[in-house]
Amino acid sequence: MSGVSIHPAVPADIPQLLVLIQDYWEFERISGFNSPRIEALLRQLLGTPALGAAWVAESHGRLLGYAIVVQVLSLEHQGTMAEIDEFFVLPEARSLGVGAALLAALETALTARGCVRLELQLGIDNSRARAFYQRRGFAGRDGYQLLDKSLKR
Repeated sequence: MSGVSIHPAVPADIPQLLVLIQDYWEFERISGFNSPRIEALLRQLLGTPALGAAWVAESHGRLLGYAIVVQVLSLEHQGTMAEIDEFFVLPEARSLGVGAALLAALETALTARGCVRLELQLGIDNSRARAFYQRRGFAGRDGYQLLDKSLKR
């Protein structure tokens, strides 16, 4: 898509990012959106590169999408792994190359940082996103299943 730039998110992007994040959470039916809490976490992420990073897709001053990646050291994979925590493109910007450009930019940046693996979680029913990621080389990991547990009290 012409006129779209992909760049690392900066604090000035936070107001628009909050709107996109809320849209994403509604799309994925994630409950508990709390704008002040999310803003504080974004500021922490943007100010602490060891935690990860965020990238945005922008056209004429408007954010069309974003990706947030978190990082963790893995002995098994012998290096830093990254996980796509959130990836969202506005519906009107989908199928125009925005998501592909956003994913390519974050993969390039993560490779330059020395990351050795990129992972993500995907809703079982999100077949459109599954096809998008599979076309870009993502696949299930044989013999593994994601388990999680909330540590909130």
